[in-house]
Amino acid sequence: LPAANDGGEQQKAAAAATGVGARRVVDVGVILDTTTWLGNISWASMELALDDVYADARYSNYSTRVRLHLRSTGTDAVDAASAGVDLIKNVRVQAIVGPQTSTQAKFLVELGNKSSVPIISFSANSLTRSPSQTPFFIRTGWNDTSQAEAIASFVQKYNWRDVVPVYEDDDSNAKFIPDLVDSLVRVDTRVSYKCKIHPEAGDDEIKRAISSLKGNWTSVFVVRMSYQSALKFFQVAKDEGMMSQGFVWIMAYGLTDIFDIIGVPAFDVMDGVLGFEPYVQDIGEKFRQRWRKKYQSENPGTSLNGPILSGLYAYDTAWALALAAEKAVYVNSDLVPPEANNGSTDFDRISTSRAAEKLLDAFLKSNFSGTSGPFLIQDRQLISTTYKIINIVGQERRIVGSWTPRFNIFKSPEINDDLDTIIWPGGIVSTLPYKVPIHYEEFGDGKGQSSGTYDELVYKVYLKEYDAIVGDITILANRSLYVDFTLPYTESGVRMLVPVRDRRQKTEWTFLKPLAADLWLATGAFFVLTGFVVWFIEHRTNQEFRGPPTSQIGSIFYFSFSTLVFAHRERIVNNLSRIAVVVWLFVVLILQQSYTASLSSILTVEQLQPTVTNLDEVIRKGGNVGYLNDSFLPVLLKRLKIDESKMIAFDSPEEYNDALSTGRVAVIVDEIPYLKVFLKQYCHNYTMVGPTYKFDGFGYAFPRGSPLTSEISRGILELASNNTMAQLEENLYGDTQCPEKDDSQTSSSLSLHSFLGLFIITGASSLLALILHAAITLYNHWHDLVSDNSQSSWHRWFALVSSIFHNSDSSNTPVKDEPGVTSLDCTTVIIENFDSDTDTGSPPEGEGTPGRQIWVQDPEPLSFAYLHSERLE
Repeated sequence: LPAANDGGEQQKAAAAATGVGARRVVDVGVILDTTTWLGNISWASMELALDDVYADARYSNYSTRVRLHLRSTGTDAVDAASAGVDLIKNVRVQAIVGPQTSTQAKFLVELGNKSSVPIISFSANSLTRSPSQTPFFIRTGWNDTSQAEAIASFVQKYNWRDVVPVYEDDDSNAKFIPDLVDSLVRVDTRVSYKCKIHPEAGDDEIKRAISSLKGNWTSVFVVRMSYQSALKFFQVAKDEGMMSQGFVWIMAYGLTDIFDIIGVPAFDVMDGVLGFEPYVQDIGEKFRQRWRKKYQSENPGTSLNGPILSGLYAYDTAWALALAAEKAVYVNSDLVPPEANNGSTDFDRISTSRAAEKLLDAFLKSNFSGTSGPFLIQDRQLISTTYKIINIVGQERRIVGSWTPRFNIFKSPEINDDLDTIIWPGGIVSTLPYKVPIHYEEFGDGKGQSSGTYDELVYKVYLKEYDAIVGDITILANRSLYVDFTLPYTESGVRMLVPVRDRRQKTEWTFLKPLAADLWLATGAFFVLTGFVVWFIEHRTNQEFRGPPTSQIGSIFYFSFSTLVFAHRERIVNNLSRIAVVVWLFVVLILQQSYTASLSSILTVEQLQPTVTNLDEVIRKGGNVGYLNDSFLPVLLKRLKIDESKMIAFDSPEEYNDALSTGRVAVIVDEIPYLKVFLKQYCHNYTMVGPTYKFDGFGYAFPRGSPLTSEISRGILELASNNTMAQLEENLYGDTQCPEKDDSQTSSSLSLHSFLGLFIITGASSLLALILHAAITLYNHWHDLVSDNSQSSWHRWFALVSSIFHNSDSSNTPVKDEPGVTSLDCTTVIIENFDSDTDTGSPPEGEGTPGRQIWVQDPEPLSFAYLHSERLE
């Protein structure tokens, strides 16, 4: 049998000294490994707990005393089972505290079920069997299920989508790892890989495990193993560069005590590691002093500042047993023999203890405030609802936050706030809480030649020859069968690139282009109309509009067209003609300004027009189509019914200029980002036209299921939302704006439609003036028309009307100004007197025809009608 150390002898002596020997003794067995730190700390804590509870005035009058019987069994499960049989059969204990490991606990659980003796463990992890299957197994330590939920909440806070558990392959993790995986799945985090390490693994095996972690995409690890294995593991991880920036290490409880046990060596290799451990309030310095005294008295030469958390659990467990022993009502403490007690083994001959069942009932009802927090059993498990998050920085443990089921992750139980700053391995990480080690490899021969097509490159990720593709990889449906793409980081689509030409050809007839033909014709017609109206109104009363027929026709055209440059000199004496002329001059002003602006635009501003507007035109004309080599575009062009013989591949966008300028190809079909880069240099010679064939743009390619896909996608969204992406595009494409190239406009000439309103106004004004003048004239000569009744022929009436409108009206003829100041330079002009009934001719000189001399100051230039009549004479 394992070595026995019956601590009850000291308690018997103490009871005799205090006169309490008649009190009922409740024997409790303890199975620990006193060769370990945990075993010695736990035993010292349990002894101190019994000393304290019976020294407390509140419990000094108890009629029961718990007596501990220690069995040190090492780590062997058989030894632990043998110690349990001995304690139950020979010592007749009513409860067993222990064992220390989960492997040992599996054997003792069966022993407890057989004998009805409760097996109470504060260090063995939860078993895979349910409480209903193990009614006599109680855990008074942390709750693995709640710890798994706390870790999953922390992972969810940082949006990590893949986590790798690293753990010892033994029974201690048989329940925790499934609980952890389930909790991570509930927060949409995958566990695609689990790293198991044998408890007796050497450095070589640990190195292989580290190498497998480095080759995995995931950089977030949850570690659960013994102190000795953990120290070796993190030392190798540090040597392999995995304790530097770019990795996240999370310790589950059971390992966080390593810093109290091992100290500096653990701090040295675990800098930046995070840990979860149940939250306990400070136990106080007085308690630590008493505990150190107790511990060092039994373990001379050792130095510990205070009990680790497992020691507090052991202390509270012993305290709870003392209270439960008092509350249990015993008839007698003897074991009740079973109905059949003739088994062939010690295990078969074990009897059932009714006293132990009563002790179990009382223990399960324990409810007090212990050193580790509230001591309350639910479903045979100590309730542990609060965990603190520690961060190893240098040689200290920093508490950066806490977790509870109600508040989730927060700063501390007292302050519901966000976490303190976490120092990750290698320092603080800015964008991601971890860094992905990157090694870039060119997919080519190093001389600018590609090693294959884009499809072949994508397939190499599927074959795991590459871990990712970073570049101009178009997101396509067929490629997504082999890889996962991030969100696109560029705009999507394929368009045509074509040359442009100035559709405004500069010729000797360019001056006609500002106005459309209909506007030219309308303007000329209104020039003639306006001139005719003015002549018709003015020629009876204004000598400047009289003369021979040719002279009068000339007056019509000269006057009207001279208004174009406002150079007309003929005096207007009739108000009706003045109204018509004023309105017409306004129209001429608008036409003149519009013509000048349009002509200036034609002569100085290019109006670029694409040579081709759609692929159908290229197909119809039999032109060649260029595209980027090794891309997916041939498939698209074939789908668009482009003959394969008409397709020409180019290795780079720089070759597009030569091909388009020489006419080797009519168009280039490529993705919009490439075309924008090309147009940055050749903006004035080419343009993008035609419809946009939609695709999903450029993205990064990762293996199927890679957590980096979602991480990088979120990063792309963040860059797009804070305007960083726009700045990157400006750096890539440039901020210069290409001239507008309008392929939809067919003419820029001014049309009649734009000025129709003006022509209606001037036309109406002129016609109204003409009609009013005719009406007034006829009214003034109505007596002549009605008095001439000798002939009723319409020929005679028409001749009379014609005479009225043709003959001069001398009464309304303007008189030239008389000379005012004799000192001014004057010019004498002889004006012949004409009879109104005679033709406009000049009598021969020498006939002495009377005339009059008029002096005109600063005479104006002679009218076109007068000059023309003088020339005819």
